[in-house]
Amino acid sequence: MAEAADNQGIGPSPARRWLRRAAASIAGAPLVAALLVGPAAPVAYADVPAKAPSESEAVKVSLNTVSPSAPAKGDTVTIAGTVTNRGKAAITDARVDLRVGSRITGRTSIDDVAKRSGYVPGVDPAPLGGKYVVKLPKLASGISQDFELSVPVGKLGLGDDGVYPIGVSLSGQTSRARYDQVLGIQRTFLPWQEDERESRTKITYLWPLIASAHVTAETGTDDEQTPVFADDALADELAPGGRLEQMVSLGSRLPVTWVVDPDLLASVDAMARGYRVKSGDTIVAGKNQAVAKQWLAALEAAVSDGEVVALPFADPDLAAIAHRGKNVSGTLSHLQTATEMAESTVQTILHVKPSTDFAWPVDGAVDPAIVDVATSAGAHNVIARSDSLQETSELSYTPTAARPIGGGTTAVVADARLSTAFEGDMSKAGSSTLAVQEFLAQTLALTGQETDAERSIVVAPQRMPSVAQAHSMARALQALDDDRWTQPLGLVDAAEEKPDADATSAVPSSSRYPKKLRNQELPTQAFQDIKSTQVSLNKFQVILTQPERVVTPFGNAVNRSVSTSWRGRPLEAQQYRDSVRTYLQSLVGEVQLIPKSDVTLSGRSATIPVTVQNRLVQGVDNLVLRLKSDNATRLRLNDDGAVAEQPVRISGGHSQSVKFDAAANVNGQVQMTAQLYTEDGTPYGEEMAFTVKVSELTPTVLLVIAGGLLLLVLAGIRMYTQRKRANAADTDGNAPETDENDDVTDGNGDGGPEHPSDPAPDTGPDGRGASGSGEKVER
Repeated sequence: MAEAADNQGIGPSPARRWLRRAAASIAGAPLVAALLVGPAAPVAYADVPAKAPSESEAVKVSLNTVSPSAPAKGDTVTIAGTVTNRGKAAITDARVDLRVGSRITGRTSIDDVAKRSGYVPGVDPAPLGGKYVVKLPKLASGISQDFELSVPVGKLGLGDDGVYPIGVSLSGQTSRARYDQVLGIQRTFLPWQEDERESRTKITYLWPLIASAHVTAETGTDDEQTPVFADDALADELAPGGRLEQMVSLGSRLPVTWVVDPDLLASVDAMARGYRVKSGDTIVAGKNQAVAKQWLAALEAAVSDGEVVALPFADPDLAAIAHRGKNVSGTLSHLQTATEMAESTVQTILHVKPSTDFAWPVDGAVDPAIVDVATSAGAHNVIARSDSLQETSELSYTPTAARPIGGGTTAVVADARLSTAFEGDMSKAGSSTLAVQEFLAQTLALTGQETDAERSIVVAPQRMPSVAQAHSMARALQALDDDRWTQPLGLVDAAEEKPDADATSAVPSSSRYPKKLRNQELPTQAFQDIKSTQVSLNKFQVILTQPERVVTPFGNAVNRSVSTSWRGRPLEAQQYRDSVRTYLQSLVGEVQLIPKSDVTLSGRSATIPVTVQNRLVQGVDNLVLRLKSDNATRLRLNDDGAVAEQPVRISGGHSQSVKFDAAANVNGQVQMTAQLYTEDGTPYGEEMAFTVKVSELTPTVLLVIAGGLLLLVLAGIRMYTQRKRANAADTDGNAPETDENDDVTDGNGDGGPEHPSDPAPDTGPDGRGASGSGEKVER
């Protein structure tokens, strides 16, 4: 194609020379894949249907390459592919023909041709014939055979510029039908433009760099807070040949607008600095630092002179937020935070200033609620799609993408046909080739529509193209030489294009939002779970001396919890939310009261210790330990009675014994309750209960006991003395005489000391015995 332009004396533009340099590497990849999949020699066909196809579809024709995709004057068109006999009978006298139809106008006509299957006599054109035929003597049942047809453009019978349908058919005879017939056909399109156009359509192609969430809320205990990844699958996408590596490699050679999720950049940057990966119940060191560094370097070079649009951090699901989450408090504030993080993240890592003025709902499907949410965080442009913001007027052309929808908001309406062109399975060369040719045909048909104004068209493909899809997209863009019927345009400029006055600007109602997309949204419970996690995080961070070590990783994890990437994966989404909540709970539990056994308190006053443990790596502060006595009459705390408080401040990895003064008034058991609180009075952690057993002895009781003990000692001494005297008298043979100083008992039975030196028993001032329970104790 480029050579033909040179032969015509048309000087190639710098952009065209740039595209030409990319052509060889991009265009050759699908052909290599096709050669690896389909050998030249006949092979058994593995996918023979159980039900026999119709006669005109007995042979499957696959077009693996059409080169050049959009020929110019003087080119030779080469079509290579494979024919496979899906019937039960062998085919003899087979031949492969090329059929070229008349120029078609209108994008709907292209749709109709693309949908047609099987040979239709009178509709499909006659074969080109002559020497442009590939003959196959015999094609046995279940066997495939490669073919290649090469025809100079001048022999194709092309007339005016436009789109021409072409078909490659296989004709032959079978044992059931001994006559020549078409047994299979595959149609595609050949865009043809011989003359240079005065005006060209501006094409904006979004090149998304988005991935699913891999980083958890966990970090290491080191100063760098080494991040912990749920798996190492992101490394596979970054490695040579991986999806994200190919997106960067291909995009670096194409005129595209990079649409980036800042979370992807942050995740890869974390890998490059050193990361850890969960492996079962253990956490191991990540091994793909070099891969991450290489990918970031390649991306930085690729975007250095390009346009970068940053989505909110973690690519939040705007539709799910609008339909299920906006009424849950805190949800919109997360979106605001995600938007604010976007610019700084991209600028820090890629060293380019991105545009953050665009919101991109899933599949460009919008309704008033989605628009409100999308613009609530500051975006003024919403990337919609033409199958959502559908034209109501009978326009005969595709209008410019930008259009005002009220409130200072611009809807940038991507073309639905072009945006979905490569959503299918592009791993097979035949599917890829058909998609590329139809894409080119649609762009040329769009350019040829009757309108005097130049138009700006936006293409917003799927968020996470596969490797095969990315290669197909790149082949199509490479073929859109800017010297032909299109020219590249950045998204920021596309949003500022003059809108078409006749284009619709009415946002569809909520009832028109696709049911399939609505069923993929996160449920309201998911947003309730996220709110609960955020509330716990808010309570936790106020006690930390370094709250940023927790707030940042958990804040990012909360944003990831509402990512668009969870669509179609409800179980994985739930597991991620649960893992964030569980890990936060485990950190909260690292600051706790040490369980205490029952305490026995002897005496009127004493100190009751309660131990607070901090197993975090950072200190905690702004905590209050409150001890409560359920019976202040029996056991009073300090001077306040039933409740006492002490501030708590503990370094990381330490414990603190907090002591409370207590005064016992009455013997017995008292139930005590200890509870941590933040300074604003919010309970922190679980309360701890224990029992204090009060057992006091008053001074009076102690005197009585002491007096009794003394009397017992004196009585023992006296008994010992008397027995010693009695024993001495027996030895002398004389009965002992009664001493006047010995105790006697009068007739009234009253006993008392008969000598001033004999002590009387002390029973207390009131004549009662030892103090009983419940008596006040003084010490």
